[in-house]
Amino acid sequence: MIRKAVIPAAGFGTRFLPATKSSPKEMLPIVDKPVIQYVVEEAVESGITDILMIIGKGKRAIEEHFDRSFELENGLAEKGKEEELALMKAISNMANIHFVWQKELNGLGDAVSYARHHVANEPFAVLLGDTIVKSPDGHVTGQMMKVYDEYQDTVVAVEEVDPQRVSRYGIISGKEISDGVYEIDDLVEKPEIDKAPSNLAIASRYILTPEIFDFIDKTPRGVNNELQLTDAMKAQIASSSAHALRFNGKRYDIGNKLGFIKANLLFGLERDDLKDELTAFIKELAG
Repeated sequence: MIRKAVIPAAGFGTRFLPATKSSPKEMLPIVDKPVIQYVVEEAVESGITDILMIIGKGKRAIEEHFDRSFELENGLAEKGKEEELALMKAISNMANIHFVWQKELNGLGDAVSYARHHVANEPFAVLLGDTIVKSPDGHVTGQMMKVYDEYQDTVVAVEEVDPQRVSRYGIISGKEISDGVYEIDDLVEKPEIDKAPSNLAIASRYILTPEIFDFIDKTPRGVNNELQLTDAMKAQIASSSAHALRFNGKRYDIGNKLGFIKANLLFGLERDDLKDELTAFIKELAG
């Protein structure tokens, strides 16, 4: 059973400056909840009980969000705001959440390497802290766990992307062995359009085995002079097996301005207290 998850959340969020100058991009709200809380809820509701967050300079607000705020709780209690009080307490009780600081921003592979001692000799999930993934079939991390249970090896979530945009993603090559499940034979980080092996892009969710740390240690810097997790996984696949799950659903990259706006609209439309007025507003904009 996979009990542990790693959530990298150390990036600067430069695409959202100046909003992210003093506030982490992972704390940007989708309606009334920060992005990273959606990510933690996905992990917890998939069965994860122990979470390590990789943070960096300027990310203290993430720690504070998941810690107790006795002053706030006491104020809510005094005002009789029991519903809000319950919500605040639930945030700090969702899971055992730990933090480690990434000293330099050297890529996702480097960030994951900080989890070596936390996960010990167990398989673990990785969920990027600035990306929400939704599926009508249940949490994608939970779906990936089922694939891991069957094959006992690395699993990544993938989605089909526009072939003209493959150079933005890690891309897999492989064959479909059952509905939505692929056996991976290669991984390429941000390939040129004419060299991409497919249009199946890794979608911010991974299940990794502890052997990955040895491959990260041996991996040279790659694209953008960073230690790419995809490169380490590519080396691991050469000596073992790996699988991908093409999930049914949508990925929302909150580090992208358009993705952030779309997510707020779509999540707002799912809220009973907002959908009527928001629908009317969208119709008004459409003319």
